Amino acid sequence: MVVQALRRESSPSSIEDQLRGTLERQRKAFLQQGPPSRAERRDSLRKLLRMLLDNEERIVTAISEDFGNRSPDESRRVELLPSVFGIRHALRHLRSWMKSDWRMASWATWPASARVEVQPLGVVGIMAPWNYPVYLIVGPLIAALAAGNRAMIKPSELTPKTSALLAELIAKTYPAEQVAVVNGGPEVAQVFSSLPFDHLLFTGSTAVGRMVMRAASENLVPVTLELGGKSPTIIAKDYAIAGQLDLLVFGKLLNAGQTCVAPDYLLVHESQQDQVVAEIQRSVAKMLPKLADNRDYTAIINERHRSRLVAHLDDAKEKGATLIEVNPGDEAAERFSEANKLPLTLLLDVDDSMSAMQDELFGPILPIMTYRELDEAIAYVNAHPRPLAAYVFSHDRSAIRKVSERIVSGGLGINVTTIHVGQDNLPFGGVGPSGMGHYHAREGFLAMSHQKAIYHQRRPNLLSMIAPPYDVELKRKMVRMLIGR
Repeated sequence: MVVQALRRESSPSSIEDQLRGTLERQRKAFLQQGPPSRAERRDSLRKLLRMLLDNEERIVTAISEDFGNRSPDESRRVELLPSVFGIRHALRHLRSWMKSDWRMASWATWPASARVEVQPLGVVGIMAPWNYPVYLIVGPLIAALAAGNRAMIKPSELTPKTSALLAELIAKTYPAEQVAVVNGGPEVAQVFSSLPFDHLLFTGSTAVGRMVMRAASENLVPVTLELGGKSPTIIAKDYAIAGQLDLLVFGKLLNAGQTCVAPDYLLVHESQQDQVVAEIQRSVAKMLPKLADNRDYTAIINERHRSRLVAHLDDAKEKGATLIEVNPGDEAAERFSEANKLPLTLLLDVDDSMSAMQDELFGPILPIMTYRELDEAIAYVNAHPRPLAAYVFSHDRSAIRKVSERIVSGGLGINVTTIHVGQDNLPFGGVGPSGMGHYHAREGFLAMSHQKAIYHQRRPNLLSMIAPPYDVELKRKMVRMLIGR
């Protein structure tokens, strides 16, 4: 049966035995049954779709309880909707993804045929974070099942109700030999990342990603790392600010900024800083007239993360930054503390000595920097680790092209933020410190498949002409002809 949770008193060796036992059972079933047919893969995806649809209310309720407050409507939009869309996209395209890719064989070896076939890897490990505890499990699982693999899943211990619910639902939906959920704390995650999977996908922080990659390297397990970093947003001078920053604010305040591709800081022209600040304040007031007492505004996941964010604010203030708290309902600080929320806080006059400009913020804090020329803004971004996402707000094609060509980022959004992650036909992934590899779309299917080169020599052929003995004049002439001499 599925490993739903490991007892706290389990010793490290006991944990490892349980996890390895689950992996061995899945691998044995994979080898015995062979690659699943397209019909079987479609059936597995349909089961996942039905599981989500039949348990919608339970899922959004569990997520809200884990956060202390997250609107069920927001969870439907950011967890269930993209998950359902992703499954339906895979169902529509699975036939074409599975087709062999025929290639032209070299004329020098005719008659022959060549093709690339995709085959399942075997067992895929999925390590998911807390900020989107359903979508960031379902997304990789779609790719794993579509590619014909089996999967072991380690959800986050910071969302225990959602993780327990997923373990229950997946156990009812799939046999443990196909999909298994393993719940537990950091000690379980440590063992999980060291297992000899056929592929391991991890979503989380860059610091933990380094440890996961180090553990996976012991078994030469290929990894897909979806990390984070400080995703910049450049507002070009040509961009009309008035009434046009709602999509920026929406992307920043979605899940209270606890999103890996949320705008982390702004770069605005020095002549437009005051207008940008005023427009952000207007936009927040329109969408969220109250924050602490508003179920549409998500709470910070726990007190430790809220304290981390407050420490960033204190550090910035101590080092000379100007803090502008966007609190349209003028709610008391005590209400925010009681609800474990934070209002959006803009930071002006920032510099790189501040922790808010060094660490990924992952919350409702938004530093704003100014530039004189667009090249200056681009240079600032490029002087820092490559981000998971970058954004540019502009209607100037040359400015957009310059940002796109010169900034290397996992993804790029133009006049919008965060939405590119939910585009089913686009791959999602980072670059450098923000990650490696992709999933979503066909790229996710390929990431969890082996692309096997297959060459078929036909008869009759002249390949014996290049085999020993070499000191035959006719063979030498043939080789010279092939070389082109």
